Amino acid sequence: MVLEHVKRPYKRILLKISGELLLGDQKFGVDQTACRRFAKALLVLQKQGLEVALVIGGGNIFRGITLEDGGMERSAADQMGMLGTLINGIALRQTLQSIGAKVKLMSALECPRVAETYNWENALDSISKGEILIFVGGTGNPYFTTDSAAALRACEMNADLLVKATKVDGIYSKDPLMFPDAVKYNSITYTQVLSERLKIMDATAIALCQSNSLPIFVFKMQRLLDQPDLGVHLFDETIGSFVKN
Repeated sequence: MVLEHVKRPYKRILLKISGELLLGDQKFGVDQTACRRFAKALLVLQKQGLEVALVIGGGNIFRGITLEDGGMERSAADQMGMLGTLINGIALRQTLQSIGAKVKLMSALECPRVAETYNWENALDSISKGEILIFVGGTGNPYFTTDSAAALRACEMNADLLVKATKVDGIYSKDPLMFPDAVKYNSITYTQVLSERLKIMDATAIALCQSNSLPIFVFKMQRLLDQPDLGVHLFDETIGSFVKN
């Protein structure tokens, strides 16, 4: 049921999550309990009236940089990483379907027997019809991160907000897990992020959001998992940090 009384400054969001979110207590792969918990949180967001798309990483399956450091060509290593995101997408799609969600998996890599090949017009049509979209395969090209893929897809989907889920509750002057004196920014500009080299997303992703005036919200994923009923009230400076003009 859509909660009509809830104020929704953002109608369509794209959520960027790390593959590690699906690890649960495991060291590798996909934990079904963790996957189901996240799927339920997504469904809550949708039932509160949000149109939801997401880009998922593949770090729980494979990290391309590990083989690159060992001498493998970057292009090949990145392709392996893209395939890891496809595995995660399949797992999440099946979990969402099992709890009654309408969902579509779209891949930047052509793999038609597993996922629909990404097409922005088809994606726009699907999200407007109430389907949760899962984008995998990154941009389909090496040398681009899943953060860049998230920024690109958010722009193509005409998203109102790009949401980056992390391990900390916002953007800080330095890593708060390592430096207790780190200062939190409730709101910061794209230019500040780039000039201060804050490691929220890579520079390509930030620049793309800036050129398209797409605001970014950074928050702690655990907050949504612990309190899924927060829903649209999640996007607040008391809970995370905004990047905008």
